[in-house]
Amino acid sequence: MKDIRVGLLGFGTIGTGTVKVFQENARLIEERLGARLVLAGIADLDITTDRGVTVDAGILTTRADDLLTNPDIDVIVELIGGYEPARTFVLKAIEQGKHVVTANKALLAVHGEEILAAAAAKGVEVMFEAAVGGGIPVISAIKENLCANGFHSVFGILNGTCNYILTRMTNEDAEFSAVLRDAQAKGYAEADPTFDLEGIDTAHKLAILISLCFGTRITLEQIYTEGIRSVSALDIQFAKQFGYKIKLLAIGKFDGEQIEARVHPTMIPHNYPLADVDGVFNAVRLSGDFVGPVMLSGRGAGMEATASAVMGDVMAIARNILSGARGRTPAMAYRSGTVKTLAIKPMTDIISQYFLRFSAMDKPGVMAQISGVLGRYDISIASMIQPERQEEGGAVPIVIMTHEAKEANVRTALDEIDALSVVKEKSLFIRIESEIA
Repeated sequence: MKDIRVGLLGFGTIGTGTVKVFQENARLIEERLGARLVLAGIADLDITTDRGVTVDAGILTTRADDLLTNPDIDVIVELIGGYEPARTFVLKAIEQGKHVVTANKALLAVHGEEILAAAAAKGVEVMFEAAVGGGIPVISAIKENLCANGFHSVFGILNGTCNYILTRMTNEDAEFSAVLRDAQAKGYAEADPTFDLEGIDTAHKLAILISLCFGTRITLEQIYTEGIRSVSALDIQFAKQFGYKIKLLAIGKFDGEQIEARVHPTMIPHNYPLADVDGVFNAVRLSGDFVGPVMLSGRGAGMEATASAVMGDVMAIARNILSGARGRTPAMAYRSGTVKTLAIKPMTDIISQYFLRFSAMDKPGVMAQISGVLGRYDISIASMIQPERQEEGGAVPIVIMTHEAKEANVRTALDEIDALSVVKEKSLFIRIESEIA
């Protein structure tokens, strides 16, 4: 029986999970693959800390080059994360003729074109199922099972930290800062959670999904990105009254000419499937021209779910090695000569419904002033909540749900409203997606 030898770069959480799969499911993998996967080496700067798994000390090294230049290793699994030295290691592995599996969404979002071009020139495979959605097999679904479809849209809840925080805020009427502290204490949020909370992690993943779905080049800078720090318990309470939940949503749409690429807090109807994706779970909802809507959900992060996706890619490469296949499925779902550069729709041009919250003086005529400005910019009111008066003449929240409007008009109207003497704080708006059936 043939041995296929694997080298692992990175022995952190996901690396440890990958070793566990190697060890605990070795027989199952062999039965399904018809070959043995051999863990031939593990490289990490720290090879002394106890990870809760036992490995032969002879395969541990602090030098990545010990694996990258080893002619007996067929597949390199990169689980270091970040841009460098991951980029350098992956490119060297490719140059050495080794196939690569990575879970590194940041690396692919920023350097993916360079890496995949190098792999194509060398005739090796690069696979990255674990880079988007952890254990959810969304990339293979797009590239394989749904590959006969043209996609109209892709929506995703792609960050477990943000989804956990928003779920707790929704269920417990808690404030953002308190939930974040608790999430950090429980290990659901990093000590520095900036990439998660500012939407950057989600944008990295959306860049990959948009490229796969629409066959276009897109950079991280082209994706409008907004995090969840501005979402308050008050906004979540009002959303509930209107029948909505707030999620950090990755949105990709293609109208045949332009791409919408955006990440931001979004209100979605509470009875939609995506609204039920809570806690650390992730989900991706695709809309294909023949298959219609398809939603995949599951654990979007964590040792075991991500390791499952990593090992699935290792086995897919192993099957290609055994059959002598190379480049059977394009890494980004489209053959390189057919990848297009599509225009990205400016945020000011998007059409959406909006949730608007104002802090205004509690006095006669205020609503007339606000609605008058909205009307001048073709923003019509669908519904409104104005709480009962508190103190005479004090500021109260006024909450409005609009019909569809152009974002440029909404931004201009809010600037004008904020300049009114009766408005006491900067107005807030949250976009609404009501067509994610």
